[in-house]
Amino acid sequence: MTVQKLPMVKAINESLRHALAADPKVLVMGEDVGRLGGVFRVTDGLQKEFGDERVLDTPLAESGIVGTAIGLALRGYRPVVEIQFDGFVFPAYDQIVTQLAKMRARSLGKVRLPVVIRIPYGGGIGAVEHHSESPEALFAHVAGLKVVTPSNARDAYWMMRQAVGGDDPVIFFEPKRRYWDKDEVDPGATPLPLHRAVVARPGEDLTLAAYGPMVKVCLDAARAAAEEGRSLEVLDLRSLSPLDFDTVQTSVEKTRRLVTVHEAPVFFGAGAEIAARVTERSFYHLEAPVLRVGGYHSPYPPSRLEETYLPDLDRVLDAVDRALAY
Repeated sequence: MTVQKLPMVKAINESLRHALAADPKVLVMGEDVGRLGGVFRVTDGLQKEFGDERVLDTPLAESGIVGTAIGLALRGYRPVVEIQFDGFVFPAYDQIVTQLAKMRARSLGKVRLPVVIRIPYGGGIGAVEHHSESPEALFAHVAGLKVVTPSNARDAYWMMRQAVGGDDPVIFFEPKRRYWDKDEVDPGATPLPLHRAVVARPGEDLTLAAYGPMVKVCLDAARAAAEEGRSLEVLDLRSLSPLDFDTVQTSVEKTRRLVTVHEAPVFFGAGAEIAARVTERSFYHLEAPVLRVGGYHSPYPPSRLEETYLPDLDRVLDAVDRALAY
């Protein structure tokens, strides 16, 4: 594969193809991942290339899928599990938090479970109930799990390769409304560490910290603010567990203001942990309280109302205005 401009869905496909070709112990499994190629066609063509013993169509039973993956990992395999939609992961939540997350600690490090669980998440595609959730904070709260989410195709390609190649369980959240956004992917590049946050756009007046689907919204907000003479720095967190607080701290101590942004509800969301940690580390650098932008503390609404529910450019810029007014 040469340098190409790919949509995120194709970048993940290429990353999985590389993993399957490089290691016969890598398996891809989930509902309709084989013949159909997945609901979003992320696994399109993989079963044809690697066979139905490497790319497995499973029954519609998320607990059974993850439980089987745990057993395979105990036998030396590296399963990559797809959960079709974010809201479907909860039947498997027991297996994930009770077994997958705990096994290494329970065995004093003797047992490792290199399982990657892919979860398309977030709204913005006009889907029905249970198809637009943002449950990332539920998993980031669980010790023993790594939780990551790319915001672009380039990161999706490399972060998937790193997740599959690691020895710990990884919850890999894929922002489904960014599946068709394109970016240059260079398989010969040197990737960033998996859990490193990056400055997506440098700035001086305020930091916007986001991840996954909201990074693009924050970049749009920074461009809009620049037209009014305001310089906003945009951080792409990329990883929620572990979270790169050092990069966040460096940015905040430069700009002295922070707004966190995510699709998930603000209440008990990832932004709350970031706000608390920044307040502990950088209290005397702050010139305004840390503000949070996110979804409302309510079930995700019908698709006709999701544009009202989801944080958008105006809500981000409103928080920027309030922070800069201090």
